[in-house]
Amino acid sequence: MKRTLKYLPEAAKDFKNLAGNQRIIVAKAIDKVLENPLPMQEGGYGKPLGNKHGSDLSGFLKIKLRGAGICVVYKLIRAESEMLVIVIGVRDDDEVYEIAERRIQKNDI
Repeated sequence: MKRTLKYLPEAAKDFKNLAGNQRIIVAKAIDKVLENPLPMQEGGYGKPLGNKHGSDLSGFLKIKLRGAGICVVYKLIRAESEMLVIVIGVRDDDEVYEIAERRIQKNDI
């Protein structure tokens, strides 16, 4: 069952600010994960996040695009059959997770 895809307004800007080839790679990855956004333990594509480096992202999942050096943080909203993209950013350091935590708190997710 394919779910509905939504973006936080900030995540939509993240996507728009990607270079053209990065945008294509991220869009394909999100579309693939959207088919089965469940955590890997439940047979899906999502990699669970937790409480690391001072950012508590328990209950959120990530798509790691190693070749492109990009990480997408999302929340699976099971009751509504939707996937909410929180942040799309460079995965070199923990900044993407810090941004995700700020956006989660700001938007009361």
